[in-house]
Amino acid sequence: MDLDEVADRLYALPPSEFTAARTAEARAAKDEGDVRLSREIAKLRRPTVSAWAVNRLAREHPGELAELLDLGERLRAAWQEQDADVLAELTRRRGEVTGTAGRLARQAGGLSAGAGTEVDQTLDAAVVDAEAAAEVRRGRLVKPLHYSGFAPAPIPRERPGPRKRSAEDEAEQARRREEAEAARAREREQARAAHQEWLQALETAKAEHEERAEKVARLEKKLAKARKRLDDARQRLEVTQREERQARRRLDR
Repeated sequence: MDLDEVADRLYALPPSEFTAARTAEARAAKDEGDVRLSREIAKLRRPTVSAWAVNRLAREHPGELAELLDLGERLRAAWQEQDADVLAELTRRRGEVTGTAGRLARQAGGLSAGAGTEVDQTLDAAVVDAEAAAEVRRGRLVKPLHYSGFAPAPIPRERPGPRKRSAEDEAEQARRREEAEAARAREREQARAAHQEWLQALETAKAEHEERAEKVARLEKKLAKARKRLDDARQRLEVTQREERQARRRLDR
């Protein structure tokens, strides 16, 4: 058993099952004598619902995800080459391919509107950013991804006038404000999810501690009884030995 093998099993599970399964895997590694692996397993973070949905997409629909990531790679290459025609064509296809992947991810069920939005943002990030694409392909996301850099877009064929540039600047500022607000909201959600995860871990640790404390108490009670029986047996032995010596002395007279 190694960390990759355990992580693949854990990140295939729904978030509601993750913490208990992680505790069991860590305990199993410790029981096998691999304390280092046990500690590494214990550090694995529970995924958010949206991250789990994307992980599920990577496992259950690799073909559709590969199509999305391939389109993103070609889109980035077209932007680097300033190929306006290819970039325009790929941009048109992007909405269709991303929409298909998003619908498949949502089939996991139990996704709120906010989680669905995070799925879309994660897939968009995978299209425009190579590092995000690698994370999504691996299938072990713990939180949604968000790309805040400059995304490839169709190359304008004419220089916009001052009024149009002003409107575009205002739109860009508004977009950045929305992204900043969304980022803060995601951070709060991630903090809440992390806190909830640790609460569940705390409950699991408490239950385990109580179970072991009860077991120790039962063993200590049994040990006390065994010691009492040992003391009684020792006293009987001493009495018997004394009586036997006295009987032997009477016999020798």
